[in-house]
Amino acid sequence: MLLSRSLALFSLAISSLHAAGHDVVIYGGTCAAITSAVQVKKMGRSVIIVSPDKHLGGLSSGGLGFTDTGNKAVIGGLARDFYHRIYLHYQKPESWVQQKQSEYGNKGQGTPAMDGDSRTMWIFEPHAAEQVFEDYVKEFDLEVVRDEWLDRAKGVTKEGGKIVAITTLSGKTYAGKMFIDATYEGDLMAAAGVDYHVGREANSVYGEEHNGVQVGVLHHRHHFGAVKEPISPYKVPGDPKSGVLPRVSSADPGKVGEGDKRVQAYCFRSCYTTDPGNRIPFPKPEGYDASQYELLLRVLNTGWGEFFEKFDPIPNHKTDTNNHGPFSFDNIGFNYDYPEASYERRREIIAEHRTYQQGLLWFVANDPRVPKKVQEELRTWGLPKDEFTDNGNWSHQLYIREARRMIGQYVMTENELRKKKPTPDSVGMGSYTIDSHNVQRHITAEGYVQNEGDIGVGTNGPYEIAYGSLIPKEGQVSNLLVPVAMSASHIAYGSIRMEPVFMILGQSAATAAVLALNDGVTVQKLPYAKLRGQLLKDGQILEYSGPKTSRGVDPKSLKGMVLDDSQARLTGAWTESGAAKSFIGDGYSHDANARDGKASARFEAKLPKAGKYRVMLASTPNNNRASNAPVEIHHAGGVQRLKLDLRTPKPADGVFWLDLGAYDFRGEASVIITNEGTDGYVVIDGIRWLPAGP
Repeated sequence: MLLSRSLALFSLAISSLHAAGHDVVIYGGTCAAITSAVQVKKMGRSVIIVSPDKHLGGLSSGGLGFTDTGNKAVIGGLARDFYHRIYLHYQKPESWVQQKQSEYGNKGQGTPAMDGDSRTMWIFEPHAAEQVFEDYVKEFDLEVVRDEWLDRAKGVTKEGGKIVAITTLSGKTYAGKMFIDATYEGDLMAAAGVDYHVGREANSVYGEEHNGVQVGVLHHRHHFGAVKEPISPYKVPGDPKSGVLPRVSSADPGKVGEGDKRVQAYCFRSCYTTDPGNRIPFPKPEGYDASQYELLLRVLNTGWGEFFEKFDPIPNHKTDTNNHGPFSFDNIGFNYDYPEASYERRREIIAEHRTYQQGLLWFVANDPRVPKKVQEELRTWGLPKDEFTDNGNWSHQLYIREARRMIGQYVMTENELRKKKPTPDSVGMGSYTIDSHNVQRHITAEGYVQNEGDIGVGTNGPYEIAYGSLIPKEGQVSNLLVPVAMSASHIAYGSIRMEPVFMILGQSAATAAVLALNDGVTVQKLPYAKLRGQLLKDGQILEYSGPKTSRGVDPKSLKGMVLDDSQARLTGAWTESGAAKSFIGDGYSHDANARDGKASARFEAKLPKAGKYRVMLASTPNNNRASNAPVEIHHAGGVQRLKLDLRTPKPADGVFWLDLGAYDFRGEASVIITNEGTDGYVVIDGIRWLPAGP
């Protein structure tokens, strides 16, 4: 009898709690959590943010101030409002403490013609971003509870396929009608029993080209082909019996295109400063071990000079520092268990990443074996006194580039991003290059060290993101939306995973949650037409027909007759890319370092009048390019055959060019480039015929 009465009282208490809950419960403290909550409030519903983080904004306030945007024209709604508020912050004289605004200039600011009265700024300090998020909380009277961690084992209460409440480790319960998982890790989604994936899918799963293991595929300069000589992975160079150096795996890396459970590398997007009055010397971390950086020393001793390449300047003499090079701030191979690890284990992984990164800085700044020039320059940098003041001036947010990814109602793949398949029911757009950081550091068959997993593939302009990728499959959970750990393949997520896109998807998820609530339907049954109308009303950009990239140079703006690589007649296998900093049009093409003689590109033009023209090849430079790419210039006097060093193009007009010489033409002109007998990547961006006088 007493037991029955106790159960009845418990049931009554739970029912009262549910009745007193919020319309929408958001779990997470990321930028998407904030835009979701603001949107719910703007639509007249109650909302609470249950945040495991003390600081709001995730990586946007955690050091990523040099925003990865792609084409800014497709960033609308609350995402654009965030960057407008950043602009307004830096219009205040008091925001410029260590630097004059005039000295910094207009870097990272939108153009007046594009932005009108809503000017934007895309580069900012961490504390400035956090203040904008806190301003949202105050302005919209958002209810936020912090340092509340979901009980992932038994903290999700479901009834009839719906979540009715979540409970945190502290024992607090938050009831709601709709739920949004805005975490990088997808913890609520997983705990609610929704399907998800960790790691790289095989190319065969979704019919992709760039998923799975990427052995031998080298896109960026984050591999050992970027240095002048091959590097031994062994403690005694060339001697396998001496053992393998730290940070190198001796495991089989797998075969190209195979799936695996490995995850692309994490790092801190850490903030440093050169201002003496605001600078703290890099600390020596507890547990520092100089042997962890022996491989870096070997890289530096080859004369590799790009250590400071991604110290990107943000206001007040600070930097947003990202990984760059074969051995850098990415902690390759030390995060594989993070996505599904316990909170305790995740804290250990985060601490190890901090020790690794701070140890690397200490090593370069203090170890006497480091080349003097590099060491002296790093000593001009340090941690800023006015950032992350409650965390030893170190970022509170590890860059979780990828963790769990939902397998939802619709899965975004590279085929949608590259326009090989149409995308249904757009709820926002992305445009960044398809980008994965390295996944493992292995030993090649020749006995050298190599990084694997780095990808940079163009998307041929902005792309749409499907509503179905934000919601679980029909029959799993009917009142949950997932805008961050959303439904995408590993390689598609490599582009979608940008902070502005998370803000966009957060707003769209919240809009869907409120509309479904208003209509009394599940998120899977919400009519798209109604959702679309509200999103457009609120400033979201769902389609785009303007210039495909904000980085590409319009060929029509260049002097002479210019043909982009997209206008070439291609034979063999060519791969699109947009990883370089500048190029013509929407990207460029490369032969994937095939060296098989099967790839050729033929540029044909009808010149406006007869005469002498200087012929120029546009090609993005890199040390991994071919030094002997065969080219034929067909002109009035016959055929000129050359071998081109594609490592040495020179910048002009925002593009990199190789001068192929001046020739007479009588209207018809053609240039053919192949990969016959080449010793590196053959990269084609375009051809220019420039009038060269009489």
